[in-house]
Amino acid sequence: MSNIIPSAEKLSRIYKDTEGAAARYEHLADGYSQSFGEAELSFFTSPGRTEIIGNHTDHNGGKVIAASIDLDTIGAAAVSGDEIIEIQSEGYPRITVDLDAIDSIPKESGTISLIAGMAEGARKMGYQVHGFKAYVTTTVIPAAGISSSASFEMLVAAIFNHFFNDGKIPVSDYARIGQYSENHFWNKASGLMDQMACAVGGPIRLDFGGDEIEYGQIPFSFDEYGYRLVIVNTGGGHADLSAEYSAMPQEMFAVAEELGGKRLCDTNMEAFLSHVTQIRKKLGNDRALLRAMHFFNETARVDKMAEAIGARDIGSILSLLSASGSSSYELLQNGYCIATPEEQSIPLALALTEQFLASIGDGVCRIHGGGLAGVIMAVVPEKNTSDYVDYISGYFGRDNVYPMNIRAVGAVCVDDI
Repeated sequence: MSNIIPSAEKLSRIYKDTEGAAARYEHLADGYSQSFGEAELSFFTSPGRTEIIGNHTDHNGGKVIAASIDLDTIGAAAVSGDEIIEIQSEGYPRITVDLDAIDSIPKESGTISLIAGMAEGARKMGYQVHGFKAYVTTTVIPAAGISSSASFEMLVAAIFNHFFNDGKIPVSDYARIGQYSENHFWNKASGLMDQMACAVGGPIRLDFGGDEIEYGQIPFSFDEYGYRLVIVNTGGGHADLSAEYSAMPQEMFAVAEELGGKRLCDTNMEAFLSHVTQIRKKLGNDRALLRAMHFFNETARVDKMAEAIGARDIGSILSLLSASGSSSYELLQNGYCIATPEEQSIPLALALTEQFLASIGDGVCRIHGGGLAGVIMAVVPEKNTSDYVDYISGYFGRDNVYPMNIRAVGAVCVDDI
């Protein structure tokens, strides 16, 4: 370990702008020193993620293609030699977790609950967790659908792994540790997609249908086809929408139960269609039926997308993205929250983007991530990207428009790269 920031050679494996990255890590080291004093530091990075296709399918055993992005959470950390975790996230109050008193930490109380839950989850899975101090900064947009919480969780998991477990925690268990915390300490029925996409790195194909998560990196980027991924934060935060998010998997679970399974992956569209009338009568919830249809069709689209990527068929890739977005909007119904129908930032951003794309005759856009509020994704021809950025910035502000790239590196200790 060293308090010298990572070398340009190491940083070049993660970032295109190595000078900018070096400045961020210098700032990180200074922040640690000012907060905790001098120490031999290790440096960590964990990306945000973009979901390419497979919206809200992971929790019911579906399939997803996702990718890590070049917005990330970074941390400078050192072992403390005791059982106290202290994390100073820039711009926020310091969080202190006594690992000998996890039971005393309140649930659903923000970051302190999340860290306590991760520590408890890791220990229940048989891993070591002890005290450390960390200074953390992030460029991942908070509460906006590119997984700022999962990015932070996977940073903490990488710290657990590097300091206390000799690098032996598999990334699938990184994800389960994060999921345990969200499920038990945030009371949020999250799946594993966000955590896996942040942890693994690069474009990945995920299958959540078995006892173990199946995943593998796939060769794909938008820029190889002359397109750019642009994320637009519409300004609608979703920090207070946990009940609405939880309703999506819960309604799918309810349909699966009526079909004799625990998750929708335990059944299929044919069985669903043959029992729609009975399920409708039993549940009295048409939205649950529509959400189940989204699941079956969306999971099938992931397989078709993998085939299109393998065939380098950009026409089919864009068509599938468009169909996926329409299904999220119309069947999954996560375009806006029905409790506040006057707030429709996502539909507005989509409509404005579709107007632009129609004018150039190319590109697609869709709801991104959790939905309800927050972020849309646009895939725009590279030659038109700067015009689109100027156009959409006029409505949502330049600070909320993010042309970005897919990055190859997941949640890691930078020293180990």
